[in-house]
Amino acid sequence: MTRLHFAHSTTRVLVSGDAEHPCTGQTLWIGESEDGAEAGVAWDWICMPEGVVALADPMALVTNLQFVSTAGEVLAPMESVLQLNEIVRTLPWQDEVQRALGLLH
Repeated sequence: MTRLHFAHSTTRVLVSGDAEHPCTGQTLWIGESEDGAEAGVAWDWICMPEGVVALADPMALVTNLQFVSTAGEVLAPMESVLQLNEIVRTLPWQDEVQRALGLLH
């Protein structure tokens, strides 16, 4: 099993938002393995009241990763999205979004 170490690549604010519309954007994280292989994971985010950021759609993560079972079989899309959400959960992505919004320095 190849272990990837993910690091923040970019975060963009797509909609600045106002009183009636939330602020939204995208973030991209790049993972690199010890053997130099790279993979990316990207997703849309939304800024809720009080500066809380959340995944816009946990089912709409974009990646070039392919997940396989311990038997070497490619995981079904639903199983793969669960794996991706576990990766995202471990990343400090909310801090990067808040930094892009000017909420963190």
